[in-house]
Amino acid sequence: MKGTGARTLPKQDTDRQAALQAYGLLSGQDGTTSPPIGAALTGAGRTNAARTALDNLVDLAAKLCGVPFSVVNVITADQQRQIAASGVEPGICSREDSMCARVFLTRETTVVRDASEDPRFANNPFVTGEIAAVRFYASVPLETASGFVLGSLCVFSDEPASPEPEQIAMLELLAQQTVELLELQHRTLQLNVALDEVRRSNAKLGEFAGRVSHDLRIPLTTILGYVELSEDDPDMQPEHPAAEYLQLIGASGRRMLAMLEDVLDYSKVGGALHPQPVSLRGAAADAARDLGIPFGAGATLDSDDAQLHADPLQLRALLQNLLSNALNYRSPERPLEIRISAVSNYHGTAVLVADNGKGIRPEDRQRVLEPLVRLHREGDGPGSGLGLATCRRIAQAHGGDLTLTETRGGGTTVVLTFPAAP
Repeated sequence: MKGTGARTLPKQDTDRQAALQAYGLLSGQDGTTSPPIGAALTGAGRTNAARTALDNLVDLAAKLCGVPFSVVNVITADQQRQIAASGVEPGICSREDSMCARVFLTRETTVVRDASEDPRFANNPFVTGEIAAVRFYASVPLETASGFVLGSLCVFSDEPASPEPEQIAMLELLAQQTVELLELQHRTLQLNVALDEVRRSNAKLGEFAGRVSHDLRIPLTTILGYVELSEDDPDMQPEHPAAEYLQLIGASGRRMLAMLEDVLDYSKVGGALHPQPVSLRGAAADAARDLGIPFGAGATLDSDDAQLHADPLQLRALLQNLLSNALNYRSPERPLEIRISAVSNYHGTAVLVADNGKGIRPEDRQRVLEPLVRLHREGDGPGSGLGLATCRRIAQAHGGDLTLTETRGGGTTVVLTFPAAP
Protein backbone atom coordinates (compact mmCIF):
# COMPACT_ATOMS: atom_id res chain seq x y z
CA MET A 1 0.00 0.00 0.00
CA LYS A 2 1.44 3.36 -1.03
CA GLY A 3 1.83 5.99 1.67
CA THR A 4 0.39 9.42 1.29
CA GLY A 5 3.32 11.30 2.91
CA ALA A 6 6.57 12.55 1.41
CA ARG A 7 8.83 9.98 -0.23
CA THR A 8 11.49 8.60 2.12
CA LEU A 9 14.91 8.64 0.47
CA PRO A 10 17.54 5.94 1.04
CA LYS A 11 20.32 7.06 3.38
CA GLN A 12 22.87 7.52 0.57
CA ASP A 13 20.45 9.81 -1.26
CA THR A 14 19.60 11.68 1.95
CA ASP A 15 23.33 12.22 2.54
CA ARG A 16 23.70 13.40 -1.04
CA GLN A 17 20.87 15.91 -0.66
CA ALA A 18 22.43 17.23 2.55
CA ALA A 19 25.82 17.66 0.88
CA LEU A 20 24.36 19.48 -2.13
CA GLN A 21 22.33 21.68 0.17
CA ALA A 22 25.52 22.62 2.02
CA TYR A 23 27.03 23.66 -1.32
CA GLY A 24 24.01 25.88 -2.04
CA LEU A 25 23.01 23.74 -5.02
CA LEU A 26 19.40 22.96 -4.07
CA SER A 27 16.83 25.59 -4.95
CA GLY A 28 13.85 24.02 -3.24
CA GLN A 29 12.27 22.35 -6.27
CA ASP A 30 12.38 19.01 -4.54
CA GLY A 31 11.09 20.24 -1.21
CA THR A 32 14.45 21.08 0.32
CA THR A 33 15.63 24.46 1.50
CA SER A 34 19.16 25.75 1.04
CA PRO A 35 21.01 28.02 3.49
CA PRO A 36 20.13 31.74 3.66
CA ILE A 37 21.99 32.62 0.47
CA GLY A 38 21.48 29.14 -0.87
CA ALA A 39 20.90 28.38 -4.53
CA ALA A 40 23.52 31.03 -5.19
CA LEU A 41 24.59 29.07 -8.24
CA THR A 42 21.14 28.05 -9.40
CA GLY A 43 18.59 30.04 -11.33
CA ALA A 44 17.81 33.61 -10.32
CA GLY A 45 19.54 33.15 -6.98
CA ARG A 46 23.00 32.90 -8.52
CA THR A 47 25.37 35.73 -7.79
CA ASN A 48 26.58 37.75 -10.76
CA ALA A 49 30.19 36.68 -10.19
CA ALA A 50 29.28 32.99 -9.98
CA ARG A 51 27.01 33.24 -13.03
CA THR A 52 29.72 34.90 -15.11
CA ALA A 53 32.43 32.47 -14.05
CA LEU A 54 30.37 29.35 -14.72
CA ASP A 55 29.02 30.64 -18.02
CA ASN A 56 32.56 31.44 -19.15
CA LEU A 57 33.69 27.94 -18.19
CA VAL A 58 30.97 26.16 -20.17
CA ASP A 59 31.48 28.46 -23.18
CA LEU A 60 35.18 27.69 -23.13
CA ALA A 61 34.54 23.95 -22.75
CA ALA A 62 32.35 23.89 -25.87
CA LYS A 63 34.84 25.91 -27.91
CA LEU A 64 37.84 23.81 -26.81
CA CYS A 65 36.11 20.59 -27.87
CA GLY A 66 34.68 22.10 -31.08
CA VAL A 67 31.08 21.23 -30.20
CA PRO A 68 27.95 23.42 -29.95
CA PHE A 69 26.79 22.41 -26.45
CA SER A 70 28.22 22.32 -22.94
CA VAL A 71 26.59 22.16 -19.49
CA VAL A 72 27.44 21.87 -15.80
CA ASN A 73 25.16 19.23 -14.30
CA VAL A 74 24.39 18.77 -10.62
CA ILE A 75 22.97 15.32 -9.84
CA THR A 76 20.53 15.22 -6.92
CA ALA A 77 18.76 12.19 -5.46
CA ASP A 78 16.20 12.20 -8.27
CA GLN A 79 17.11 14.95 -10.74
CA GLN A 80 19.74 16.32 -13.06
CA ARG A 81 19.96 20.12 -12.83
CA GLN A 82 21.94 22.22 -15.26
CA ILE A 83 23.32 25.20 -13.34
CA ALA A 84 25.17 26.61 -16.37
CA ALA A 85 24.85 25.93 -20.09
CA SER A 86 26.24 27.00 -23.45
CA GLY A 87 24.21 26.54 -26.65
CA VAL A 88 21.09 25.45 -24.76
CA GLU A 89 18.91 26.82 -21.96
CA PRO A 90 19.70 25.30 -18.54
CA GLY A 91 17.07 22.71 -17.68
CA ILE A 92 16.05 19.95 -15.29
CA CYS A 93 15.32 16.32 -16.05
CA SER A 94 14.79 13.19 -13.98
CA ARG A 95 17.89 11.37 -12.81
CA GLU A 96 16.57 8.30 -14.60
CA ASP A 97 16.76 10.14 -17.96
CA SER A 98 20.16 11.71 -17.28
CA MET A 99 23.10 10.43 -19.31
CA CYS A 100 25.62 11.83 -16.81
CA ALA A 101 23.87 10.09 -13.91
CA ARG A 102 24.83 6.74 -15.45
CA VAL A 103 28.56 7.42 -15.38
CA PHE A 104 29.43 10.29 -13.02
CA LEU A 105 29.97 8.05 -9.97
CA THR A 106 32.68 6.11 -11.84
CA ARG A 107 34.87 9.19 -11.15
CA GLU A 108 36.36 8.77 -14.62
CA THR A 109 36.08 10.83 -17.80
CA THR A 110 33.61 9.40 -20.29
CA VAL A 111 34.09 10.05 -24.04
CA VAL A 112 31.66 8.57 -26.59
CA ARG A 113 32.00 9.29 -30.35
CA ASP A 114 28.41 8.27 -31.10
CA ALA A 115 26.08 7.64 -28.16
CA SER A 116 23.58 5.79 -30.37
CA GLU A 117 26.15 2.99 -30.73
CA ASP A 118 26.98 2.79 -27.02
CA PRO A 119 24.83 0.28 -25.07
CA ARG A 120 24.89 2.54 -21.97
CA PHE A 121 23.15 5.35 -23.84
CA ALA A 122 21.53 3.94 -26.98
CA ASN A 123 18.04 3.87 -25.44
CA ASN A 124 18.38 7.15 -23.51
CA PRO A 125 15.73 9.74 -24.47
CA PHE A 126 18.48 12.33 -25.03
CA VAL A 127 19.88 10.01 -27.71
CA THR A 128 16.74 8.51 -29.25
CA GLY A 129 15.23 11.92 -29.97
CA GLU A 130 12.49 11.86 -27.34
CA ILE A 131 14.25 14.79 -25.64
CA ALA A 132 17.18 15.52 -27.96
CA ALA A 133 19.38 13.74 -30.49
CA VAL A 134 22.78 13.54 -28.80
CA ARG A 135 25.55 11.77 -30.71
CA PHE A 136 28.96 12.88 -29.47
CA TYR A 137 29.05 12.93 -25.65
CA ALA A 138 31.82 13.56 -23.12
CA SER A 139 31.61 14.23 -19.39
CA VAL A 140 34.04 14.75 -16.53
CA PRO A 141 32.88 14.10 -12.93
CA LEU A 142 33.02 17.12 -10.61
CA GLU A 143 34.78 15.52 -7.65
CA THR A 144 35.60 17.58 -4.56
CA ALA A 145 38.75 17.24 -2.48
CA SER A 146 36.75 15.23 0.06
CA GLY A 147 35.79 12.68 -2.63
CA PHE A 148 32.16 13.80 -3.05
CA VAL A 149 30.98 13.95 -6.69
CA LEU A 150 28.67 16.91 -7.25
CA GLY A 151 27.81 16.15 -10.87
CA SER A 152 29.63 16.62 -14.16
CA LEU A 153 30.96 19.00 -16.77
CA CYS A 154 29.45 17.71 -20.00
CA VAL A 155 29.99 18.59 -23.68
CA PHE A 156 27.93 17.11 -26.51
CA SER A 157 26.84 17.48 -30.11
CA ASP A 158 24.12 16.26 -32.45
CA GLU A 159 26.88 14.93 -34.73
CA PRO A 160 29.47 12.23 -34.01
CA ALA A 161 32.87 13.65 -33.08
CA SER A 162 36.31 12.55 -31.94
CA PRO A 163 38.16 15.25 -29.99
CA GLU A 164 41.93 15.03 -29.62
CA PRO A 165 43.38 13.82 -26.31
CA GLU A 166 44.68 17.36 -25.67
CA GLN A 167 41.11 18.68 -25.92
CA ILE A 168 39.86 16.14 -23.38
CA ALA A 169 42.77 17.02 -21.08
CA MET A 170 41.71 20.67 -21.25
CA LEU A 171 38.12 19.64 -20.53
CA GLU A 172 39.32 17.87 -17.38
CA LEU A 173 41.22 20.99 -16.34
CA LEU A 174 38.05 23.08 -16.77
CA ALA A 175 36.19 20.55 -14.63
CA GLN A 176 38.74 21.12 -11.86
CA GLN A 177 38.19 24.87 -12.18
CA THR A 178 34.43 24.30 -11.90
CA VAL A 179 34.92 22.31 -8.70
CA GLU A 180 37.10 25.06 -7.24
CA LEU A 181 34.37 27.59 -7.98
CA LEU A 182 31.74 25.42 -6.30
CA GLU A 183 34.06 24.83 -3.33
CA LEU A 184 34.46 28.59 -3.01
CA GLN A 185 30.69 28.93 -2.96
CA HIS A 186 30.55 26.24 -0.28
CA ARG A 187 33.03 28.09 1.93
CA THR A 188 31.15 31.35 1.35
CA LEU A 189 27.94 29.74 2.58
CA GLN A 190 29.71 28.34 5.64
CA LEU A 191 31.20 31.75 6.46
CA ASN A 192 27.82 33.43 6.10
CA VAL A 193 26.21 30.89 8.43
CA ALA A 194 29.02 31.41 10.94
CA LEU A 195 28.72 35.20 10.61
CA ASP A 196 24.97 35.02 11.23
CA GLU A 197 25.62 32.94 14.33
CA VAL A 198 28.19 35.45 15.61
CA ARG A 199 25.74 38.29 15.05
CA ARG A 200 23.03 36.45 16.95
CA SER A 201 25.48 35.68 19.74
CA ASN A 202 26.59 39.31 19.93
CA ALA A 203 22.98 40.47 20.03
CA LYS A 204 22.27 38.10 22.92
CA LEU A 205 25.44 39.26 24.68
CA GLY A 206 24.33 42.87 24.33
CA GLU A 207 20.88 42.09 25.70
CA PHE A 208 22.34 40.12 28.61
CA ALA A 209 24.90 42.82 29.44
CA GLY A 210 22.18 45.46 29.27
CA ARG A 211 19.95 43.57 31.71
CA VAL A 212 22.81 42.83 34.11
CA SER A 213 24.09 46.40 33.91
CA HIS A 214 20.60 47.76 34.59
CA ASP A 215 19.95 45.35 37.47
CA LEU A 216 23.29 46.10 39.14
CA ARG A 217 23.38 49.82 38.44
CA ILE A 218 20.25 50.52 40.52
CA PRO A 219 21.53 49.05 43.83
CA LEU A 220 25.00 50.52 43.21
CA THR A 221 23.67 54.03 42.67
CA THR A 222 21.50 53.60 45.76
CA ILE A 223 24.55 52.61 47.82
CA LEU A 224 26.55 55.56 46.45
CA GLY A 225 23.65 57.87 47.21
CA TYR A 226 23.58 56.80 50.86
CA VAL A 227 27.37 57.13 51.03
CA GLU A 228 27.16 60.73 49.78
CA LEU A 229 24.37 61.52 52.24
CA SER A 230 26.41 60.07 55.08
CA GLU A 231 29.51 62.01 54.03
CA ASP A 232 27.46 65.23 53.96
CA ASP A 233 25.96 64.57 57.39
CA PRO A 234 27.16 67.39 59.72
CA ASP A 235 27.50 64.86 62.54
CA MET A 236 30.03 62.87 60.49
CA GLN A 237 33.40 64.22 61.58
CA PRO A 238 36.45 63.58 59.33
CA GLU A 239 38.29 61.86 62.18
CA HIS A 240 35.38 59.46 62.76
CA PRO A 241 36.40 55.87 61.82
CA ALA A 242 33.26 55.47 59.70
CA ALA A 243 34.38 58.36 57.46
CA GLU A 244 37.27 56.31 56.14
CA TYR A 245 35.00 53.30 55.60
CA LEU A 246 32.53 55.45 53.67
CA GLN A 247 35.33 56.72 51.45
CA LEU A 248 36.43 53.15 50.70
CA ILE A 249 32.84 52.07 49.98
CA GLY A 250 32.30 55.09 47.71
CA ALA A 251 35.54 54.50 45.77
CA SER A 252 34.77 50.80 45.30
CA GLY A 253 31.20 51.52 44.24
CA ARG A 254 32.30 54.08 41.65
CA ARG A 255 34.87 51.64 40.26
CA MET A 256 32.18 48.96 39.96
CA LEU A 257 29.84 51.42 38.25
CA ALA A 258 32.57 52.37 35.76
CA MET A 259 33.24 48.67 35.12
CA LEU A 260 29.55 48.07 34.39
CA GLU A 261 29.54 50.91 31.88
CA ASP A 262 32.68 49.50 30.21
CA VAL A 263 31.20 46.01 29.98
CA LEU A 264 28.01 47.42 28.48
CA ASP A 265 29.97 49.48 25.94
CA TYR A 266 32.07 46.43 25.01
CA SER A 267 28.99 44.26 24.45
CA LYS A 268 27.37 46.84 22.17
CA VAL A 269 30.31 47.17 19.75
CA GLY A 270 29.43 46.26 16.17
CA GLY A 271 25.79 45.62 16.91
CA ALA A 272 24.37 48.33 14.67
CA LEU A 273 26.95 50.10 12.52
CA HIS A 274 25.94 53.09 10.41
CA PRO A 275 29.11 53.80 8.37
CA GLN A 276 29.37 57.13 6.57
CA PRO A 277 32.13 59.56 5.56
CA VAL A 278 33.71 60.92 8.77
CA SER A 279 36.51 63.46 9.25
CA LEU A 280 39.31 61.98 11.37
CA ARG A 281 40.39 65.42 12.58
CA GLY A 282 36.81 66.32 13.52
CA ALA A 283 36.30 63.06 15.43
CA ALA A 284 39.63 63.50 17.24
CA ALA A 285 38.76 67.10 18.20
CA ASP A 286 35.39 65.98 19.59
CA ALA A 287 37.02 63.18 21.62
CA ALA A 288 39.67 65.58 22.96
CA ARG A 289 37.00 68.12 23.94
CA ASP A 290 35.09 65.45 25.87
CA LEU A 291 38.24 64.54 27.81
CA GLY A 292 39.48 68.09 28.29
CA ILE A 293 42.67 67.54 26.27
CA PRO A 294 44.15 70.63 24.48
CA PHE A 295 43.84 70.09 20.73
CA GLY A 296 45.66 71.49 17.71
CA ALA A 297 49.17 72.28 16.53
CA GLY A 298 51.51 72.79 19.48
CA ALA A 299 48.97 71.38 21.97
CA THR A 300 48.96 68.03 23.73
CA LEU A 301 47.07 66.44 20.83
CA ASP A 302 47.26 67.09 17.10
CA SER A 303 45.73 65.15 14.23
CA ASP A 304 45.98 64.80 10.47
CA ASP A 305 42.74 64.90 8.56
CA ALA A 306 41.45 61.98 6.53
CA GLN A 307 38.11 60.79 5.31
CA LEU A 308 37.11 57.52 6.98
CA HIS A 309 34.16 55.28 6.13
CA ALA A 310 33.05 54.62 9.70
CA ASP A 311 30.26 54.85 12.24
CA PRO A 312 30.71 58.35 13.76
CA LEU A 313 29.63 57.39 17.29
CA GLN A 314 31.77 54.27 17.48
CA LEU A 315 34.78 56.06 15.96
CA ARG A 316 34.43 58.77 18.61
CA ALA A 317 34.21 56.12 21.37
CA LEU A 318 37.31 54.40 19.96
CA LEU A 319 39.35 57.64 19.96
CA GLN A 320 38.11 58.54 23.45
CA ASN A 321 39.33 55.18 24.75
CA LEU A 322 42.75 55.61 23.14
CA LEU A 323 43.16 59.18 24.37
CA SER A 324 42.04 58.15 27.86
CA ASN A 325 44.68 55.39 27.83
CA ALA A 326 47.32 57.92 26.81
CA LEU A 327 46.29 60.09 29.79
CA ASN A 328 46.30 57.14 32.21
CA TYR A 329 49.65 55.78 31.10
CA ARG A 330 51.59 58.99 30.50
CA SER A 331 55.28 59.10 31.36
CA PRO A 332 56.25 61.02 34.50
CA GLU A 333 59.48 62.05 32.73
CA ARG A 334 58.01 64.26 29.96
CA PRO A 335 54.88 66.23 29.04
CA LEU A 336 52.21 64.18 27.29
CA GLU A 337 52.11 64.41 23.50
CA ILE A 338 49.68 62.54 21.26
CA ARG A 339 49.92 62.57 17.49
CA ILE A 340 47.24 61.09 15.17
CA SER A 341 48.30 60.52 11.58
CA ALA A 342 46.70 58.74 8.62
CA VAL A 343 47.83 57.03 5.42
CA SER A 344 45.24 56.23 2.73
CA ASN A 345 45.29 54.14 -0.43
CA TYR A 346 42.73 52.24 -2.52
CA HIS A 347 42.45 49.56 0.20
CA GLY A 348 41.40 52.05 2.86
CA THR A 349 43.06 54.11 5.59
CA ALA A 350 45.58 53.28 8.30
CA VAL A 351 45.24 55.55 11.36
CA LEU A 352 48.19 55.79 13.76
CA VAL A 353 47.60 57.10 17.29
CA ALA A 354 51.06 57.65 18.81
CA ASP A 355 51.77 58.80 22.37
CA ASN A 356 55.03 59.34 24.27
CA GLY A 357 53.88 57.58 27.42
CA LYS A 358 55.18 54.56 29.33
CA GLY A 359 54.82 52.23 26.38
CA ILE A 360 53.99 48.51 26.41
CA ARG A 361 56.59 45.76 26.30
CA PRO A 362 56.54 43.67 23.08
CA GLU A 363 55.62 40.51 24.99
CA ASP A 364 52.56 42.25 26.50
CA ARG A 365 51.17 43.92 23.36
CA GLN A 366 48.99 41.04 22.22
CA ARG A 367 47.86 40.17 25.74
CA VAL A 368 46.55 43.66 26.58
CA LEU A 369 44.16 43.47 23.61
CA GLU A 370 42.23 40.73 25.38
CA PRO A 371 39.20 41.73 27.52
CA LEU A 372 39.83 42.46 31.23
CA VAL A 373 43.64 42.27 30.96
CA ARG A 374 45.62 44.97 32.81
CA LEU A 375 49.37 45.22 33.44
CA HIS A 376 49.08 46.62 37.03
CA ARG A 377 52.25 48.70 36.81
CA GLU A 378 53.22 51.17 39.50
CA GLY A 379 51.77 54.60 38.86
CA ASP A 380 49.18 53.42 36.31
CA GLY A 381 45.79 55.10 36.45
CA PRO A 382 42.49 53.28 37.07
CA GLY A 383 40.89 51.14 34.39
CA SER A 384 38.83 48.03 33.71
CA GLY A 385 41.04 46.35 31.12
CA LEU A 386 38.34 46.70 28.47
CA GLY A 387 39.47 49.88 26.71
CA LEU A 388 41.82 48.39 24.11
CA ALA A 389 39.60 45.31 23.68
CA THR A 390 36.67 47.60 22.92
CA CYS A 391 38.75 49.61 20.44
CA ARG A 392 39.82 46.43 18.68
CA ARG A 393 36.24 45.21 18.43
CA ILE A 394 35.18 48.53 16.94
CA ALA A 395 37.94 48.31 14.32
CA GLN A 396 37.08 44.68 13.50
CA ALA A 397 33.36 45.49 13.30
CA HIS A 398 34.30 47.96 10.53
CA GLY A 399 36.23 45.24 8.69
CA GLY A 400 39.66 46.42 9.91
CA ASP A 401 41.90 45.64 12.87
CA LEU A 402 43.98 47.14 15.68
CA THR A 403 47.62 46.38 16.47
CA LEU A 404 50.19 47.89 18.84
CA THR A 405 53.75 48.95 18.19
CA GLU A 406 56.35 51.23 19.76
CA THR A 407 56.57 54.98 19.26
CA ARG A 408 60.00 56.17 18.25
CA GLY A 409 61.56 57.75 21.33
CA GLY A 410 59.27 55.85 23.69
CA GLY A 411 55.56 55.31 24.06
CA THR A 412 52.85 53.32 22.27
CA THR A 413 51.51 53.64 18.74
CA VAL A 414 48.10 52.14 18.05
CA VAL A 415 47.65 51.19 14.39
CA LEU A 416 44.03 51.08 13.18
CA THR A 417 42.92 49.99 9.73
CA PHE A 418 39.65 51.04 8.11
CA PRO A 419 38.65 49.57 4.70
CA ALA A 420 37.71 51.91 1.88
CA ALA A 421 34.02 52.62 1.29
CA PRO A 422 32.40 49.87 -0.79
